[in-house]
Parts: sequence; C-alpha cells; structure tokens
Amino acid sequence: MSKSDTVAAPVVDPVVSARRVLQIESQAIAAMAPRLGEAFEHACALCHACRGRVVVTGMGKSGHIAGKIAATLASTGTPAFFVHAGEASHGDLGMITSADVVLAISNSGETSELAALLPTIRRLDVPLIAMTGNPKSTLARAATANLDVSVPEEACPLNLAPTASTTATLALGDALAVVLLELRGFTEDDFARSHPGGRLGRRLTLRVGDIMRSGDDVPAVKAGTTLADALVEMSRKGMGFTVVVDAHDHLAGVFTDGDLRRALDTRADIHNTPIDQVMIVKCKTISAQTLAAHAVDVIESHRITALPVVDEQRCVTGAINVHDLLRAGVM
Repeated sequence: MSKSDTVAAPVVDPVVSARRVLQIESQAIAAMAPRLGEAFEHACALCHACRGRVVVTGMGKSGHIAGKIAATLASTGTPAFFVHAGEASHGDLGMITSADVVLAISNSGETSELAALLPTIRRLDVPLIAMTGNPKSTLARAATANLDVSVPEEACPLNLAPTASTTATLALGDALAVVLLELRGFTEDDFARSHPGGRLGRRLTLRVGDIMRSGDDVPAVKAGTTLADALVEMSRKGMGFTVVVDAHDHLAGVFTDGDLRRALDTRADIHNTPIDQVMIVKCKTISAQTLAAHAVDVIESHRITALPVVDEQRCVTGAINVHDLLRAGVM
C-alpha cells in the first residue's frame, strides 16, 4: 500500500469527546424523571411486599447492570440476588420460587434468553418487573410493571455500544433500591450489619472502646504534679498528651504538646510549675460506646490529635489518638 492509500486516523479531542459522553448520559438520566409514575410505584409495591427475594436477571451488558442492581438492593435491606439469564434455562430457574419477584432487564425487550423464561415465570405466578427501552416489546408486554429506560441516543458515536442506556438503567435501579430502603425504614445500624468488612464496615461498627488505650497505657498524672513529671509521663506513653485526674480519677484537664510549647514561651519553670496551672480544663472528651468514626470527626473538626475517654461520671477509662484511628482503618 502506498502512502497515498493510507487512511489518516481521525483527530479526537479527548476532553471534548468525554464531555459529550457525560452530557448525553446525564440527559438520559434526567429524561427519566418525568416518566416516573404508576408503573414505578407498582414496582416498588411489588418489591416491598415480596416475601421471598427479588431475582434480577439480564444478558450481556444488561446482565452486568442487573448484577449491580441486585447487589445494591441486597445491601440496602431488600433481599435480592442475580441470576444469569443464559444459565437460568439450564437449571438456575430452580432458584426462583413463588414467593419471589423477578426483575428482568433488556434494552430491546426481545432478548431471547429472557423470552425463554417467561412461560416459567407465568407458571409460577411470579410478579415480573421489566426494565426495557421498548414499551411495545415482548418483555414489556409480559411484565406486571414495565419501567421505561429508553434513551434518545447512546453515547457511543456509532449509536451501538450500550452506554447511555446502561447508565439510565443503573440509575433507575438505584432509585428503586433507595425508595425501598426508605419504605423499610432501613437505618445506619441495619446498613452496618450488612457491611461488616472493609473501611466502610469499620466506620459503621467499630467503637472507641474497641481501639482505645486503657489501663497503664493511658498517659495520666494527678493534679498537682509538676510540669516536669508530666513531661516524663507524656514521653513514656507517646500519645502527644496526658490526662490530668483528681484524687477520684475524675478528669480535671489535659496537657498537650502544644500546651508545652506555649508554657515554654512564657518561660514557665518546668520543675516547680504544677500541671494545674498550664493544663486545658475545658477539653473535648468522648465515651467508649461512641463510634470510632465520630472520634475522627471530633479530632478533625477541633484540630486536635488525641481525646480522653470518660464514663458518665467523667472518670477516665482510656485515651485515643489519630494513630490509633489510622491503625484501625477508620481515618
């Protein structure tokens, strides 16, 4: 092939192209809002009343979206699982019971693998919710409730690859899951029980008492202790502060590295100055029952590095600092 026969590659501006994709997909999502009505309300009612599970199914890209929607439903209080439409007719149909609801996803509404499931769904008398881009399709007409996820165009410049249509379907699946979450009165504690692992799970379940330092590991001195002795305690425990307690172990105040710098600026005599004169009396505290994530919020909002842990009588039961929170994975 001669040089004159070669075809020049098209010139593409990545930012312009990406902005066009985002605009098309955002418009596809926005266009669905006015279309929500009785069908969506019916779909929510069917899922809310379901005594079994919401079985989400689809093929190809719609199958991937179906898997994510099933996972979102399950994690927000609606029991759900994904069944691959291609595997369903080879034994996985046995996973569907008469107590379930089926949510089938197909942009065309004519996916052959889904059409093959319709007789069994009808025989089980299972409610069928469809998400289709074609309200006149086989799937839409067979559905108990059909949700219109049609888009005017795909973000793909060839108008072929599922892009805007899958984004719109995913967004509507999120809307369904959130409405059901609200209908069920799903709480943060409920969410924590279904997300025990990872950073999210730790933020929702881990409490200050689970990670705080206690006993001899807590830097603590009695009121009246000299500044010099308080510094020894701070150095030995390495938390960047020490709590100051009265004769009954009630919190009297705290003394931090920052307070030390301020005391030295005033030329305080560290061997003769009692800690009471330089400590912070009105200090922030936290309880052992508080979520560790809240301790992070307190530390960050007040720009401090450590907190004394106290009980209802303000007796010191422990201490926690930023390093403890970082090691626990909640910061």
